[in-house]
Amino acid sequence: MSTLNVQLGDRSYPIYIESGVLNNGALLNRHIKGKQVIVVSNTTVAPLFMERLCASLDPALQVSQVLLPDGEEHKTLAVLEQIFDRALQDNHNRSTTVLALGGGVVGDMAGFAAASYQRGVNFLQIPTTLLAQVDSSVGGKTGVNHPLGKNMIGAFYQPQAVFIDPDVLDTLPPREYAAGLAEVIKYGLICDPAFYEWLQHHRDDFVARDKTVLGEAIKRSCAAKARVVAEDEREGGVRAILNLGHTFGHAIEAAQGYGSWLHGEAVSAGMVLAARLSVNQGWITDAEVARLVQWLEAMSLPTAPPDNMSVDTWTEHMLRDKKVIDGRLRLVLLEQIGKACIVDDLPQAELEAFVATFSPV
Repeated sequence: MSTLNVQLGDRSYPIYIESGVLNNGALLNRHIKGKQVIVVSNTTVAPLFMERLCASLDPALQVSQVLLPDGEEHKTLAVLEQIFDRALQDNHNRSTTVLALGGGVVGDMAGFAAASYQRGVNFLQIPTTLLAQVDSSVGGKTGVNHPLGKNMIGAFYQPQAVFIDPDVLDTLPPREYAAGLAEVIKYGLICDPAFYEWLQHHRDDFVARDKTVLGEAIKRSCAAKARVVAEDEREGGVRAILNLGHTFGHAIEAAQGYGSWLHGEAVSAGMVLAARLSVNQGWITDAEVARLVQWLEAMSLPTAPPDNMSVDTWTEHMLRDKKVIDGRLRLVLLEQIGKACIVDDLPQAELEAFVATFSPV
């Protein structure tokens, strides 16, 4: 088992990476406070893993289950109410533990519920998708979408522990697996050039889902995110580099309708757009963008945005992004491969001219 730590003072917590961690009852129960547990999952994940997880929990615990509908389109305040309904119906008190068993949507919603229920209860993450394992389960971002913007309603609320079982990825559909790889290569692009080269070298191994290579990628991705979060928990500065490709990506998700594009797919196309905009600034080369595109396409990820978004649609959604402060859009670009930067002085006319190059007339 590999154990990493997110260093946040008295809110520090471990990330356990272990094959079969779902069966490690001693470890799981060590992090459960009180005598009550609410397991939040969805209708796709629960039939695969709920029985195994519950068998690992202390039989003396009162365990309630909440099964949410699957899909980004259900990441709403209305669906979130189901968690609160179950907690209240089953008389869960403030010593209860909310346990998220699922991908990023489940983790984000369960975390927001944990942050809100009785003003904050114990929260544990068991991510079951690659994207959730390397990204959304670590760092404490929780929340729901609004029709006008992604993740615009939420809270920073750290889990007390994250349990990552690479074996659960055996059930992951190819499209979901590829979406997770977009977030993996992001870490190499923004802060770890050696990792980026390693990812390029192992491209065929990722296509084959080599477990040794995948396990190493999960560990290195989590370590990179833990370092950034420890330095800037609430995204007041350097943590924003984790959003490479996300401003473009979130605009794609909102404009196309949540669930039409997977988050990782939108991030993949968004990273290519950010890289091309970095070329325009004279920071990286066309050849480096082409190499990135080749890797993403080998993973069956999109490298171009949808062709039905006008300039007005792009700017409308991008200027509503959480990274807009006092009317100034902060974009994450690449000074070089392995080093991201935050740009908040790009003229809007330049941004509009850039999106016009791939928007319909």
